[in-house]
Amino acid sequence: MSTTIDKAGAARAGGTWLQRWQPEDAGFWAEGGKARAWATLAVTTFDLTLAFITWFVVSALVVRLPGLGFKLTTDQLFWLAAMPGLAGGTLRIGHTFLTPLLGTRHVVALSTLSLLVPAVGWFHAVQDNTTPYWVLMLLAFASGLGGGNFSSFMPSTSLFFPKRLQGTALAIQAGVGNFGVSVVQFVTPWIIGLSLADGLLGEGQVLRAANGATKTVWMQNATAIYVPLILLGALAAWTFLRSVPVKANFREQLDIFGLKHGLIMTVLYIMTFGIFSGLAAVFPLLIKQCYGSLPGAPDPLTYAFLGPLVGSVARVLAGPAADRFGGAKVTQVAGFGMLACALTVPFFTQPTSMDDFPYFVGSMLGLFMFAGIGNASTFKQMPMLFPPRQAAGVIGWTGAMAAYGPFFCSLLIGQSLAFFGSPNAFFCWCAAYFAACIGLNWFFYARRNAPNPC
Repeated sequence: MSTTIDKAGAARAGGTWLQRWQPEDAGFWAEGGKARAWATLAVTTFDLTLAFITWFVVSALVVRLPGLGFKLTTDQLFWLAAMPGLAGGTLRIGHTFLTPLLGTRHVVALSTLSLLVPAVGWFHAVQDNTTPYWVLMLLAFASGLGGGNFSSFMPSTSLFFPKRLQGTALAIQAGVGNFGVSVVQFVTPWIIGLSLADGLLGEGQVLRAANGATKTVWMQNATAIYVPLILLGALAAWTFLRSVPVKANFREQLDIFGLKHGLIMTVLYIMTFGIFSGLAAVFPLLIKQCYGSLPGAPDPLTYAFLGPLVGSVARVLAGPAADRFGGAKVTQVAGFGMLACALTVPFFTQPTSMDDFPYFVGSMLGLFMFAGIGNASTFKQMPMLFPPRQAAGVIGWTGAMAAYGPFFCSLLIGQSLAFFGSPNAFFCWCAAYFAACIGLNWFFYARRNAPNPC
């Protein structure tokens, strides 16, 4: 699979594939492997952040579209919020197998460049409130290109680092990448209030609030500002990245589907990242649905960015903890925390005044925090359970399945609101699922004398 060369980690002149990569070899790691691994992490993390921004930009746009004159029902808004999740999960299935086929350099550079499709598409669509709903749905699906990238970027990173550092490295990449969700939800309300480039990016639109107040916004700025960064990220990937010589054809990679623990880890990662990504996508709409009709109702995007922010910080900080104490133990703590928060949220989803709002936000932020912790710890468990190539495949596959979180959370919350008038049925289902995952993790990985401690 690899051959020894004079300089650790050097690539063939002008080539894509490294001739040797042995991060578990202390000498190799010290002589050049460490520097290349961390440099690769920096570039791919920057590009992953752009991917998450693109994936979740729809969540920041949908709450504004009705105020711009788009004729959309509540059900249509939830479907728009759900579509990037459906696309992201589906595209991640393909991304799972790309790194051993094409290598890190090609995958990261070309995947990042593809983000221009939804960025430019939304730039044009939001400037015309007669844009057909089917076009908006196609653009929402195209935003899922950003979601797909995760399942090739993260497996790639796992190949660059020794096992003792994989919890930290994967937590940094995914955690900082997850900041993209907060970035897009925090920056959007601010950036759309500015006329950039003296109007060269288009005219402003009139945004009408629920109370009838109006103001001028430049909604196209929400994606336009990321176009130069996407180009920069793609260029940096092509220029600086190389590929670890771990290759396998598509058929060889299918062996991950015969792994019992691959299935179990998929179930556990759906609990953590599936819920994190799902609630990040619908948090603005959830605030609007539960509190939007009350006097003094908050702007959803004023608070919605806090959930992904808390979860992202928790993921970064939990990585080193998982390396030190073991991923399974940290996952167990995260599971119990998520269960407690899921049981608390329903008490504050049918308020009669804004007095309940701080408790609603607090319990939701708790859910985001523990999900972020679990995101880091589960990604520590996988490299400990499988050899490098299989671990990379399992990481990609579990990420693909969990990426359906925005789709299913949007769909289930929308149905819960339609049938019961509140999202409480959704949170009760979550609590039952979390309890089952806690039991699985304890039995196989976290208990004393567990058959597969990790």
